[in-house]
Formats: sequence, structure tokens, C-alpha cells
Amino acid sequence: MFPGQGAYLPGALGPLAEDEPLIHETLRELDAAAARLGRSAPSRLLLDERAPSLADLAATRPADLHLALFAAETALFRLLTERHDLRPRVLIGHSFGELVALTAAGAYGLEEGMALVAARDEAFAACPPVDGGMVALAVSVTRAEGLLTGLGEWEVTVAADNSPRQCVVSGPSAALERVREAAGKLGIDATPLRVPYAFHHRTLAAVAADFARRAGALRTAPLRHAVHSAILGRRLDGPDEVADLVAAHLVRPTRFTDAVRLLYADGVDVFVECGPRGVLSDLVAATVPDVRVIAPLRRRAGGRAVADALAGAPASDTSRGASYVSSHVTSYATSQVASPAAPPGTPRGSVPAEPLAGPAEEEGGRDALADRAAVVETLRALYAEALGYPPDVLTGDADLEADLGVDSIKQTELFAQAAGRYGRTLPADGSRLTSYTTLDALAGLLSTLPAVDPDAKEALA
Repeated sequence: MFPGQGAYLPGALGPLAEDEPLIHETLRELDAAAARLGRSAPSRLLLDERAPSLADLAATRPADLHLALFAAETALFRLLTERHDLRPRVLIGHSFGELVALTAAGAYGLEEGMALVAARDEAFAACPPVDGGMVALAVSVTRAEGLLTGLGEWEVTVAADNSPRQCVVSGPSAALERVREAAGKLGIDATPLRVPYAFHHRTLAAVAADFARRAGALRTAPLRHAVHSAILGRRLDGPDEVADLVAAHLVRPTRFTDAVRLLYADGVDVFVECGPRGVLSDLVAATVPDVRVIAPLRRRAGGRAVADALAGAPASDTSRGASYVSSHVTSYATSQVASPAAPPGTPRGSVPAEPLAGPAEEEGGRDALADRAAVVETLRALYAEALGYPPDVLTGDADLEADLGVDSIKQTELFAQAAGRYGRTLPADGSRLTSYTTLDALAGLLSTLPAVDPDAKEALA
């Protein structure tokens, strides 16, 4: 599975590149291709955890973001198929990820694939679309379509059907805001997304036509792997259908839920996400039962962690009839969500520093940090209070920076307060915290930290 814009994670490939020379080799090739296109090297964003965040890139350097996404997904796909010998039965992408899937399948070479991504950005620059955006709705696509019909908002349409209880609508800004307000009054969670245009909407017709024209000049080749398009709703059989997908990419909706169900009905029961984070894996798990989902880079990981995540996945022995999907999909609803605004009157100060009652010591013979779920809930409450976010936004696996826009300085400050509440000593190397991007990961880190020395506490007092 190949995700799109929301799958970006600063320094996502750093630990993996230290263990896997193939990652460095692939990034060198992609950097050289980017230079020939007059673009910045994508590796700088994928190897350094201090690289700009998703929000920063989306707002100021979207072209750099798109090349970084392409490079991350391409490098991981190459590692999975060449180093770990996985043999995909079919590839699937979501929105931007479909362009990466085409390249992974062999329709485009590495350089042509990067040129395809660059052509998309150039088309937007040449044909700036009207003002628009996207809103994620926590309902089925059927309910969303009923809402739009009932409101008479014909300019707003479904852009992505992500799972049985999650879809995205897009359209002109004013009409979209009316839909968002109406959804809120009906008790439907409606989240504006961090995107500059109404993707998968007819207002991008001129951009789509220009993109198709530019893409038509690129050399293509026969597909080495099958590709199922969630936009076209079918398998691609040849170069004409590749051109059809490129032409439809910006204006037709992504029907990911239908695509996953079709693949499952066809016997696919293992889905592997080819990119940072695990948004698509979560969508698949919410859509069909009895499947295995694998997200090797749900968080920054080295070679051993990736190998452990893949343990048991079907390899080159396809005689067993194993079903394997390698795809990279963009979930707008969870990975491109704008940072929520604080409710009126909500303080954005620091979390109160008073310690929990004996957290670092055994209470009733049990260390409070041993209950990881309880620790996550405590962190959730602390972070929500400090940031002014609704607690339900701070799920255990939400990426604090990529999803919620919490910069590294604020993360370090909040974790220091959390460690103080549990009576734990912070790591000597503060930069280590940037590798722990979710509340669940931070809860795990807390349990590894030493308790504060009582004598040292007395001295500090």
C-alpha cells in the first residue's frame, strides 16, 4: 500500500539507512534524479529527524514534500522486495500514492517517476485552481452523500471513501465551510484538512488536463506487478489504462473502501504498507475482518525492527497461494488533519508539575508504569491540558508532530513534565525523544527511565 501526503515523517528512514545500505543506495539515485530535474535532494528530509515537519512543508514547500514521499515509499518498496524477498500479488495506492504505485509496478523508471511527481506540481503552478479545500467526516460515504444532498450543497462532493466510518469531501471553501458547520450541528466530527486545494474535485479539471499532457511526454514500460486503482475501480492492464489513471488522478474520487473489499474478496489477506506511519493499515483493519496488516515503519525503525514486523509475511514461495498486497495510500482523514484549535478559554500553559501519588514506586506490589494503557491515558490527559486539544484527538498512535503539529521543543518540554510526574529521570541525550513520536511510544520510553535519586531530589529542593 502506497500512502500520500500525510505519510511524511521527518527523518523516517534515518535509523533504517544506518542498517540497510540499500536504502542509502536508493536515496543516492533519487537525489541524483532530483538534481537533474532541478529539485532539492529528498534524502535530507528523510535522514534527519530535525527536518521540517509535515505542516511546514505542506504550507511552504509542497514540491519538496511530494518528492520526499515518493523517495521514502520507493526506497522501502525496494527494501521489501529485494532485501526481504517479498513478492506482491498486487499494488494499490491512495491518491498521491497511486503515482508511486505506478512507478513501483514498473510503468515508470525511477527518474521518470520523479519527473511524473514534478509534472504534477508544475501543472498546479501553470493552472492555479480556485480557492478550495477538504473536510474529513467521521461517517460512511453513504451518510456523507445523504448529508450533501439534504443540504443542497452540489458544489461539495465526496473526494475519498477511506473506511466504513471515514470519508473526505472537497469543494469551494465557502460551501465546504457550510457543510462543516452543518455536520457539527448534527454531531458529526468534521475536521478541515491541511491541504491547499479541493483535490479529487472537478474544479481541478484544468490542472488535470495539463498534468496529463506533461505526463504523456514521459517514457513508460509494461507493468511488472499488477496494480489495482482505487480511483478507476479496476486493475490496470496496459499503457492506455496508466494514462487513464494519470488523467483521472486529480478529479475523480478515491474509493479505497471498495478497493480493499474487492481485494479481500479476491483472496488477499495480508496488506503491507510501503511507507512511514500506518494510516492505511488502520483503514484496512477497520474495513475487512480476518486480515493481517503490516506497517514496518509505523514509527522510525532500524533494520531489525522492520524484519521483526515482516516476520511471517509471504515471501517468494508463492506456491502456497499466499496473498500479499504492497501498497501505499494517503488517508486524508487521519494523516493530513489540521492542528485543532483550542476551545475558547482553554489555557495553553504548562502541565501542573505536582507528582502523581507515588508513581515511580511500587503501590500494592505493582509499578504504576507497568500498566502501559493507563500511562497512555495519563499522558493523554496531561498533553491535552497543556496543548488545549480535545482529549479524543490525542489517540495513543497519533503522531504528535505530523498529525498534531507539536514541535520538538514543545514535545521535550511536555515529556519532561510527564517524567517529573512519574518521578523519572530524563534521558541524558534529549534528542533521543524525537524518535518517540506517539503517546504509546512515550509511555514505553517512560518505563525504561530510571527513578529519580531521592538524595538528588533532596539536593535540588
